[in-house]
Amino acid sequence: MNRTRLAAVLAATVIIGAMTACSSGTNAGSGGGSDVLTLASVDQGSVEDVIKAFEAANPGVKVNFTTSGADQYQQQIRTQLASGTAPDVMSVWPGNGNPGATYVLAEPGYLLDLSDQPWAARLPDAVKSVAGYEGRTYNAIFGLNGIGAIYNQEAMRKAGLTPPGTWTELLTFCRAAAAKGTPAFALGIQDNWVTQLVLYALVATTVYGTDPDFDTRMQAGQATFADSPWSTAMAKYQEMNTAGCFQKNPLGTSYEASQELVATGRTLGIVQGNWVVALLKGKNPSGTFVLKPLPATDDPSTFVMPAAAGAGYGVNAKAKNKELALRFITFVMSPEGMRVFNAKQGSLPSLPDSGSTVDPAFADLTTFINDNRTVPFMDQLWPNAKVQQTMLSGLQEIFSGQSTPQKVLAAMDADYRAGT
Repeated sequence: MNRTRLAAVLAATVIIGAMTACSSGTNAGSGGGSDVLTLASVDQGSVEDVIKAFEAANPGVKVNFTTSGADQYQQQIRTQLASGTAPDVMSVWPGNGNPGATYVLAEPGYLLDLSDQPWAARLPDAVKSVAGYEGRTYNAIFGLNGIGAIYNQEAMRKAGLTPPGTWTELLTFCRAAAAKGTPAFALGIQDNWVTQLVLYALVATTVYGTDPDFDTRMQAGQATFADSPWSTAMAKYQEMNTAGCFQKNPLGTSYEASQELVATGRTLGIVQGNWVVALLKGKNPSGTFVLKPLPATDDPSTFVMPAAAGAGYGVNAKAKNKELALRFITFVMSPEGMRVFNAKQGSLPSLPDSGSTVDPAFADLTTFINDNRTVPFMDQLWPNAKVQQTMLSGLQEIFSGQSTPQKVLAAMDADYRAGT
């Protein structure tokens, strides 16, 4: 996915307005029948409204669904698909970065080819490239997301601090916040998928700010993680921890608990995706939150933000109710379905005619996208899912003192070279 194409998508779709959003958690249902659809999702808080709208538009249809966190879901979905126990429809990530990603699930034939669906032909190239495998479309991607520093405006006001604009200011901000007894950022890396977000926010600038073709050079064997500014970003991540940027015991803090910290003002912010903003608003309805780029250098002109296609939905190739599954996917990608999802998640629409609006909290992200200053989430263009898993577990080991950045980056290089 390149910056120009992503900017073109959003230039056609972004209208500043008011929105809310949600993410993963736990809910469940079961059952079967010709008018029953089974679905597994990581979109708790947003998929419920889509399901209600779909059922209302299809009288007599019932959707039985489960929701879970990304880590748990990714561990389960391959097993369910291999054993024939997977649901009709399931969350699928773009690209090739994790066990639940498009390439990983499409290659062994687990996903139904959706190329003949009307919406598939309208996906922008930037989205289509990570929604498919070998030229075929398998993932109904409805939204685009970004990663940055999200601040609790009321907590910032009480602390008398403002968002930092450079790397030096960021470290000063963290020390000042710690001195006031309100850490700068909540970090919930008990859930290992969260470990990547600060790193991705730093890598976007340290690596791609000066080398936008880094991925191409990696694919050609002309660059490595260990001998690139990835090591700089790793060092900065550790420096943030040393400077007191995070609350005590990030390894003992869950994703859910980290949301509570920032929503209630016990931290000033959190480094997360835009999807977390509505979760924070749900915990603090009167709160105001804003997403900013996380500074990684002292030159703002080099800042780049991670922004890419978010998780979508795929159809089980062996779905028990394939007709209803396709009907649900069609609804998700319709203007009505996409508006509901984008509104609840705070994501940006993947199709230009959805009628979605974007939360003013994401004004900076919108600007970066339109100015071609974004890069896809790093894992989406990696050759296999193991690279990301090695990175996630390695980052937890770094925080627990069991590994070092160079060891983790070397292990990632070995997995990358192993290919698919």
